[in-house]
Amino acid sequence: MQQFANTCEQISGTTKKLEKKSLLAAYFLSIPLEQAATAAVFFSGRPFPMWEETTLQMGGSSLWRIVQELSEKSESELSAAYRRHGDLGAVAGEVLPTREVTDLPLTEIQKKFRKIAAVRGSAAKSAEVRELLSLVTPLEAKYIVKIMTGDLRIGLKESLVEEAITAAYDVPLAQVQRANMLLGDIGETLRDASEGKLVQARMRLFHPLGFMLASPAESAEDVLAYFHNAWVEDKYDGIRAQVHCSGGEVKIFSRTRDEITESFPELPAALAGLQQDAVLDGEIVAWNYHAQASGEAGRALPFSALQQRLGRKKVSHELMRKVPVAFLVFDVLYAGDEILIDRPLSERSKIIETLLAERISAPRRAQAGQATLNFDGAENEAEHEIRVIRAPVAAASTAKQLDELFDAAQTRGNEGLMIKDPNSAYTPGRRGKSWLKLKRELATLDVVVTAVEYGHGKRIGVLSDYTFAVWNGDELVNIGKAYSGLTDAEIAEMTKWFLDHTTEDQGFRREVEPKIVLEVAFNNMMRSDRHNSGFALRFPRIVRLRPDKLPEEADTIQSVREIFERQK
Repeated sequence: MQQFANTCEQISGTTKKLEKKSLLAAYFLSIPLEQAATAAVFFSGRPFPMWEETTLQMGGSSLWRIVQELSEKSESELSAAYRRHGDLGAVAGEVLPTREVTDLPLTEIQKKFRKIAAVRGSAAKSAEVRELLSLVTPLEAKYIVKIMTGDLRIGLKESLVEEAITAAYDVPLAQVQRANMLLGDIGETLRDASEGKLVQARMRLFHPLGFMLASPAESAEDVLAYFHNAWVEDKYDGIRAQVHCSGGEVKIFSRTRDEITESFPELPAALAGLQQDAVLDGEIVAWNYHAQASGEAGRALPFSALQQRLGRKKVSHELMRKVPVAFLVFDVLYAGDEILIDRPLSERSKIIETLLAERISAPRRAQAGQATLNFDGAENEAEHEIRVIRAPVAAASTAKQLDELFDAAQTRGNEGLMIKDPNSAYTPGRRGKSWLKLKRELATLDVVVTAVEYGHGKRIGVLSDYTFAVWNGDELVNIGKAYSGLTDAEIAEMTKWFLDHTTEDQGFRREVEPKIVLEVAFNNMMRSDRHNSGFALRFPRIVRLRPDKLPEEADTIQSVREIFERQK
């Protein structure tokens, strides 16, 4: 572990990508293969391979208490160290007492991680972590804590680990990337690279692949600068989901690659029974089935409705009835025994149609509820509640057509448009110009900053995360939090102001004098008890500072209610 930590320090100490890769490749070759395979996982910022469902379930507050106890530092001393580093691992490296180097093997460290994951109860987990951190040096503890919190912060992404494997074992990068994608295990990929077995890698179902991402477009004309014959779908206000199906087994994963099957217990039954193993990409939305019952096209409900279903391990029949959901399918990544991401979207679309059409017999299809929905209201099944829906696709080649489709999407209550090149491959985890998203902000609000927090990464040491409020009579009530939109220079200037105008220093967070006005934009608004206004903004971002406005001129809760009602 000591050599691993030293290598992390060296990698952190350079900004040059080639030097980072060279250090990493040399390290892999200097240690036994099994240690190198474990190191590859750790360098990716996680304790276990991605495909595993094992988690440590060790919260940051518990780790904080353990570090404080072992260091015998006061809360204020620990908070000061955190403000300097913005990272609990770095804090541990600074404050923990010096110990003799025992240099535990990385495989032994991972065994201890597995033991932490296996024990139940916060007290038992804390005891295991305390024992582990008591065995290692402060430098080793620094990186053990970083791995446990899931972020090494040494300027090393998994893609660079893949490049280092390529350099160490003299194998093609494309083979390393593909094997890692299919296996979901960078350690196993390293072993295969060392043994010349990368081309033998096969898809491991039930580990999520990376999601293809879309780039924002400013206008219809902007879209057509990239491709002329566009496939167009509504941009739904739900959650992106990747569904893995094999026989009767179905698992659903979020964009953050967390399994969310339990939150939507009605969907697996509707997705089971495909004739082939498959991985589908789509959107889970709260769905208005009453429109289907009246002969109209069903439509997605606002995100605020779906939010009631998120994060629940048990979902009652009453909640399923109150907030029904649908899975809108718009892509397929794998079917049968073939990975499909290199095929053009136009071919993948045909495979989706075949998969859904042939999945089960007509009577069972009606029972499970699967359909292709057209926005004119026609469905291929008369069943009232259709759980699995082929997302409708339109074509456009002019700005006028795109604008008309955009207006129609917003009339249906959707965010805007997804515009795709029908010849494009599926590129997991990448944001290119083959998929574009076109949306318009719902509104902007002038708000007052009430609290600020220190940032992360390159914003360690500056106050870059702003909580903001609107007026409810003579009282400011918080409605959101934003951390994007200002330049580094503006953030530096505002940090100085906030430090001079702090009313309560809470360590990482500061309450400040309510004098700074911001203009914030957002995509939509929802009811929420997260803030004392009773509302929350979705995807808020700072448009600009408003030094020309007094705090008293900021928007009111009445303006918020009007926007919310207009949105509905």
